Amino acid sequence: MNILQRLDARLALSDEERMLLASVQQLAREQVAPRAGHFDRSGEFPSENLRAINALGLNAMFIPAAYGGAELSYTAYLACVREISQACAATGIIWATNYHAIKPLIDWGSEEQKTRLLPRIADGALGALAITEPDAGSDATGMRTSFRPVGDEVLVNGGKSFITNGDRAGLYLLFGKWEGIAGARQSISVLILEQGTPGLSVLRLEDKMGMRASGTATLAFDGCRVPQANLLGQPGDGLKILFASLNKSRPSVAAHALGIARAAFEDAVAYINQRRQSGQRILEFQGIQFMVADLAAELALVESWLWQVAGWVDAGAQDFGMEASLLKLRATDLAMRVATDAVQLLGGYGYCKDYRVERLMRDAKITQIWEGTNQIHRQLIGRSFLQR
Repeated sequence: MNILQRLDARLALSDEERMLLASVQQLAREQVAPRAGHFDRSGEFPSENLRAINALGLNAMFIPAAYGGAELSYTAYLACVREISQACAATGIIWATNYHAIKPLIDWGSEEQKTRLLPRIADGALGALAITEPDAGSDATGMRTSFRPVGDEVLVNGGKSFITNGDRAGLYLLFGKWEGIAGARQSISVLILEQGTPGLSVLRLEDKMGMRASGTATLAFDGCRVPQANLLGQPGDGLKILFASLNKSRPSVAAHALGIARAAFEDAVAYINQRRQSGQRILEFQGIQFMVADLAAELALVESWLWQVAGWVDAGAQDFGMEASLLKLRATDLAMRVATDAVQLLGGYGYCKDYRVERLMRDAKITQIWEGTNQIHRQLIGRSFLQR
């Protein structure tokens, strides 16, 4: 085994989790990967992939048993994200977004909310996390979506942009500002918006460089009436919920990026083991060996950090925001680097759509932008060293 395979073999998984991961790997290899090129070219939603994922019960793996799930470890969840994303990055982020959107409901929701809503996700419904607006990206305090209490309902007006699963979600974790609470930070609150709510509309889907099978929607909320029973926590709890949820979704985004990186690395290594120039395989050239060694070293180190952070989450850690930022930053920068180098190693073929490294390079780019741009993460990490 090479160093990356040995790292995978040491994952801290139970026997049940290893069996599930083996099933996911088989699904990814036999069904998801062969369809990825078609879905990228057509931009179609990968319904067949999602049906296969649901048939394995993967939505249930982060839902507690009391609400129809079969909850497994965070480490197992991240391993599944990486495997699915390695086969098809668009399918990987569609499925991972369920966790991003629903984990706050698990952590902060009332018993009534969880009993009523979580079984839908366990049964295969999609979730969406609705934070970003045209003027509110990395700075969430700039959002303008408004929540106005009217009796036992909340009137929602505004819009969101760049929402993954926004056109397909059954449940939306929606962030907005509660009217009557002063302050851009203090007023942020969270509602669960259900599919089919009158006044909710999808204005458009983005035509993207990569992740083309994953719908990225602009949403409008025109007088949506949401039961106050769908308020998560209390009015004004939104920023607290947001930060806590991002700490757990950022490692998920890192696992997604590392799936892309692994796919690109493996394709490049396979190619340079076969392709010959000047009478020898490309991998026999010392300069290429150095290049591969540097990529393998970075992959091993960043993946080790992924599993370290996952272990902390499984152990109940709460304060790991900087570690999650560091992981997201390094994993996504690495995905872009490995994908770009893979294109280089394949030469002219790498630039052609017949080889998936071309797709992987396009897919990798967004990972440096969403879930907090990497410039924001560098600022957060650097600022943490300021002496107070």
